[in-house]
Amino acid sequence: MFRKNSNSFFVALVLFASSAAAFAFSNDVAFNAFPKPAQETYGLIQQGGPFPYEKDGVVFYNNERQLPQQKRGYYHEYTVKTAATRNRGAIRIVCGGAKVKAPDACYYTDNHYASFKRIMP
Repeated sequence: MFRKNSNSFFVALVLFASSAAAFAFSNDVAFNAFPKPAQETYGLIQQGGPFPYEKDGVVFYNNERQLPQQKRGYYHEYTVKTAATRNRGAIRIVCGGAKVKAPDACYYTDNHYASFKRIMP
């Protein structure tokens, strides 16, 4: 009986997480609504660089599971320049797709991966 209840709980948890992920991207945001530094970073992504930070373009592993699940290597992250910070700051654009220069989708986070908004070009 315990096993049956734990399986039901697991299924409910997976369904809840899937619903939460779908809800997280119901707020697509137009490209021109983002701050200028984010627009500049997005433009560099479309051009294939050059990028100002050494770690730009590295694989983003989606450990927080805030983005739709994809196979490892699908997502890449890019730093958005943040004024008054000595390091890379908390603002990133994460893009996913088979082609780095022409990603399927890009997401913006200003809170270091806690939440994302999908960029609508």
